[in-house]
Amino acid sequence: MAPPAPKGRKVDSCVFNGEKFAVDDTITLRPPNSSGPPFVGKISEIIKEPNGEEQCHVSWYYRPEEARGGRKAFHGDKELFTSDHYDWVAKSSINGHCSVHKLREYQQLTEVTDNDYYTRFSYKASKGEFKPDKVPVYCACEMPYNPDLFMVECESCEEWYHPQCVGTTKKQVEKLAHFVCPSCDKKAQAREAKKQRVK
Repeated sequence: MAPPAPKGRKVDSCVFNGEKFAVDDTITLRPPNSSGPPFVGKISEIIKEPNGEEQCHVSWYYRPEEARGGRKAFHGDKELFTSDHYDWVAKSSINGHCSVHKLREYQQLTEVTDNDYYTRFSYKASKGEFKPDKVPVYCACEMPYNPDLFMVECESCEEWYHPQCVGTTKKQVEKLAHFVCPSCDKKAQAREAKKQRVK
C-alpha cells in the first residue's frame, strides 16, 4: 500500500537551492546509489506541511532496464517510459530541471544535453504492460527506430536502413550522392538485363 499523502496545503511551486520547481515540471532526483544515473520524474502536486517542509508528488519515468523485459537493441540511451508509478519525495532529493520530449521533438533538437530525454512508450508498472504494444519497424533487421543509430533512406523504396544491415558503412553512405538499398538495386539490375535481352 502506498504511503498516505502528507498533511498540509497545496502550493503551486517550491524553491530548493535557489531554483524554483512547479507542478508539471520534469526533474531529476538523486538515486540512493550515488554512482547510478539520476531518477527522472514529473511533479504532479506539491504539499507544504505545517512544519514548513515541502513534499512533491512525482510520477516516475522508467529506464528500459527498469521495466519488464529490460533494455532492447532499439532503446536509445536517453529513452524513458512514462509510468503509473507515483511517490511522495522531499524537495531536498531534487537535483534540478530536465526535459522529457516526445520522440519527434527529440529528433529535431539541434543539441542534446545531459538533461534531455525522450519518451514514446507508457509503462503500467503494476502489470508490466506497455502502450503502444507495437511500433513501426525499419530496415532489414526489422527493429523499431533508435535515434542513437545512423540510418539512411533508400531513394527508390523510401525505406530506412542501418548501413551495417545492408553491407556498407556510415562513411561509405555519406560519400554517396544517392543511396539505393540492395533489394532495389537488384531489381534495377534485373530490369536493365531484361531490356538488354529485348534488344
